[in-house]
Parts: sequence; structure tokens; C-alpha cells
Amino acid sequence: MSDTYRTSIDIDAAAERVFDHFVRPELLVRWMGDFARLQAVEGGVFSVDINGVLIRGHFVRVERPHLLEIAWGEAGNQAMPPGATRLRVTFEERDGKTHVELEHSGLVPVEAAKHAVGWPHFVERLGVAAAGGDPGPDPWEVSPPGQEGGQKNAPAGVQNEGDGASWGVGHRAGPK
Repeated sequence: MSDTYRTSIDIDAAAERVFDHFVRPELLVRWMGDFARLQAVEGGVFSVDINGVLIRGHFVRVERPHLLEIAWGEAGNQAMPPGATRLRVTFEERDGKTHVELEHSGLVPVEAAKHAVGWPHFVERLGVAAAGGDPGPDPWEVSPPGQEGGQKNAPAGVQNEGDGASWGVGHRAGPK
């Protein structure tokens, strides 16, 4: 049995800019993770280290700036091995903003529960970074969810419903 997690957010930025925050390592790590190696072409590497969680997979579909599909999993996690789940992200410009819909499917119940906590946290940070702001250091680096001080609820502004390559290494840095 598998579950699907869905969320969406409207971001005050063009679709191209928001899309780049998923495919350029130096932009991805501003809102999620502290190290990324990405090759944003179909079959290309998707590798992100998120506060000690080693996400590994590959790009399945890259249709700039409207759609990304990523085979997603975690190194060393038998319940969700590398590439075992699918992350589908769509980007649609509406009235000067970009509506982002994120759907993460193929999650076993224990992973669905974790992602229902994680995605709202990171999607809120994406909204700040893609709009040109600085989301600041990830508070989960020092206080992961479930530990004292860790965030457990969806942040405000996040709605929860249950062309070429960019290759490189990104490290969290200030605004670009």
C-alpha cells in the first residue's frame, strides 16, 4: 500500500525563477538541504543531503518551466530506497505569481507521515527563497521535527491535501 502527499503554494515570482530553485544546486540549498548535486535532464542525477538525510534519485521528466518529475528515495532506507517514490512538481503562472503544486507518490505510510511534516516546512522556505527573500538557516539543522523546538504544523501560506543540465555542488549561502 502506498500514499500520496500533496501540497501547493502561490509564490510571488515567475515560473522560470521558481523552477530554477529545483534544478540549480546553489538555489535548491537555499531552501532545502545543505549539499546538492543535480543534472536536470531526463535520467540525470538528483542528489540532495537534507540535514543528514541522503536523498538520492534521478530526474524522470524535465519540461521547463512547467513540470518536473523526480524519482526520489533515501540512501540506506529500506522503506524508501533511492528512486522508489515519485515527486511531481508543476508550475503555473497566475496573475503575476506562480502556483506550485507538489505531489509525492509511492510513499509507504511511515514515510507519508514524515513527508507530511517535512514538505510544508520546506515549501514555505521555497516560497521565501524563490520570491527573492532569504529564508535564513534551516532551524531543523539543529532541532529536527519531533524534538523539542522542532516544527510540527504546516506553516502559514502552505495548503496541504494529504532545458538543459545544471550540474554542480551547492552549499547554503546568502541570496544570489
